[in-house]
Amino acid sequence: MPNSHSNKIPAASVKQMLGQKLMLDLRYYCEKPVAAGRCKTPMTKLPPELAKLIRDYDIGGIILFAENLDNIQQIVQLNRDLQQAATSSPLQQPLFIGIDQEGGRVARLPRSLATSFSGNMAIGATYAEHGTRFASEVGKVLAAELLPLGINVNFAPTVDVNVNPDNPVINVRAFSEDPHQVAELGAAMTQAMQQQGMIAALKHFPGHGDTAVDSHLGLPIVEHSAEQIRQVDLYPYQHIIQQQNPGMIMTAHIQFPALDDSTFVSKQGEVMIKPATLSRKILHGVLRQELGYNGVIVTDALDMAGISKFFTHTEAVIQTFSAGADIALMPVKLQQPAELPALAALLEQLSQAVADNIIPKAELAASYQRIIKLKQQYPLLPKANSVSEQVQQATAALGSLQHRASELALAQAAITQVKPPHTDAANDEQLIIKKQQKLLLIMPDQAKASALAASLAYYSKAALTIDIISLQQTDISDVAAKIAKADVVISGFISPMQSLADIGGMDDMTGIRTIAAAYQRQKTIFELLLPKVVAANKPHVYISLRAPYDISDYGQYADLVLATYAYNTAEDPTSIDAGNATYQALAQVLLGQIKAGGQLPVSVKMSQH
Repeated sequence: MPNSHSNKIPAASVKQMLGQKLMLDLRYYCEKPVAAGRCKTPMTKLPPELAKLIRDYDIGGIILFAENLDNIQQIVQLNRDLQQAATSSPLQQPLFIGIDQEGGRVARLPRSLATSFSGNMAIGATYAEHGTRFASEVGKVLAAELLPLGINVNFAPTVDVNVNPDNPVINVRAFSEDPHQVAELGAAMTQAMQQQGMIAALKHFPGHGDTAVDSHLGLPIVEHSAEQIRQVDLYPYQHIIQQQNPGMIMTAHIQFPALDDSTFVSKQGEVMIKPATLSRKILHGVLRQELGYNGVIVTDALDMAGISKFFTHTEAVIQTFSAGADIALMPVKLQQPAELPALAALLEQLSQAVADNIIPKAELAASYQRIIKLKQQYPLLPKANSVSEQVQQATAALGSLQHRASELALAQAAITQVKPPHTDAANDEQLIIKKQQKLLLIMPDQAKASALAASLAYYSKAALTIDIISLQQTDISDVAAKIAKADVVISGFISPMQSLADIGGMDDMTGIRTIAAAYQRQKTIFELLLPKVVAANKPHVYISLRAPYDISDYGQYADLVLATYAYNTAEDPTSIDAGNATYQALAQVLLGQIKAGGQLPVSVKMSQH
């Protein structure tokens, strides 16, 4: 594969420039026709007809999801085939191959395979003691594992400032509620990734930290004043643009009336405020002119309901390009042969918009230049010459002992003791699990219970008897007996419920209702059990496994309250040093082997029992 490092920008036709501005998702592909939106066959091998589209239309980039990623050999081969198609196109430009590998809740590679860490809020919890150490370390490891696979853009870090406890989609994906901390940690992670040769993409501009609606499901609005937006939401972007020159910045499908209150008429005929992704005032006026950003602007997925509910896909792409976005992410569905002509049709309509000056030709050329310059600045093609050499390099990097040690170190440093405050050491001692105790774990599901039980058994010097209640079980008739038998009760809960970003995006719209119903059931059972634990007068540890805001509801029932900011388990929840770091760190804290040294990076109100 040619790795052209000439800094000459190749001449291109209007259609070729437009092709470079599209980043496709090829998550599912069905060779045989199925009803629209019904294809659920993961695309793990590049079909010739998709290779042809990439080649014929000079496509600029691809985003990969969990469905595309099975094992090292397969991922390396898929990415080489994608690059082969792109570099044999007339422009011969390699692809941006992107992924959401933020760490924590949002990680697309299998957790047993790649190091996924505890996520940004866990990093925020280590800031008081460790500064930017973990932000740098995580950025470095993520890049070191993605690059040998052939992935060259990471849609990270998330630099939203989470000031809304009810935020359904960001919460623990944010470092903190303090814009200065977010800026510092985001800059450190960006620098660490880009130094390794990985393009970072800050998100979600101008800020998704104060929303109560998930933009996968609808169109959130942020009612901040212009002054508050500049001091809070925009501050991390301003800081990181000045310090690190991030390769990409991703836009949010969010209305910011204080920055742009101009309106559009939706496809249903409603008059609505323009979301940032389609706002020239925000993308060009604020990001380019005010903040001085000259890198590549990429949209968030255009198939998210925040956009797709209100616009046809062609209209959305035309609008975002005329607003100043360089790359349209996931602009069109290509999941089966019958849908493939949609790409040619989209490019046709985009070319017409250029001819009609809706997308000015001079701006198209400038955008194309920014894209090619970024491609020339970063080596997009892996260094390895052969598949086997590349597989070897990736195998050595992914989930290496050193990387797993970093993953555990972050999980350990992040765990925060919220109650009792660290004043009375004797009081803390009461709750450390002593020898041969009978423990009862009340956990959101069997996998998380197994992960904690396996870690406790692994680290405990004495034999423990561990009983489990999963909040997913339907029969809870034996609960009272289990509580009565226990010496210590350890309960954990995850709130808010999973968002579409955790699961991996829009194709799961039908699934979100099922998840919501299941979550409601778990919550009801949990809230039924807590008073029973108190009534039985058992020592009780409560663990907030995601956003620590739920401590204000559940902390009052427990003697000791811990926050982990992470709950993920690997495919095998009982394995040690292979993706279950949160539970390993928790076990060590519960057994009194390490101190919980983290500090809350967001404000949590404590109610007293």
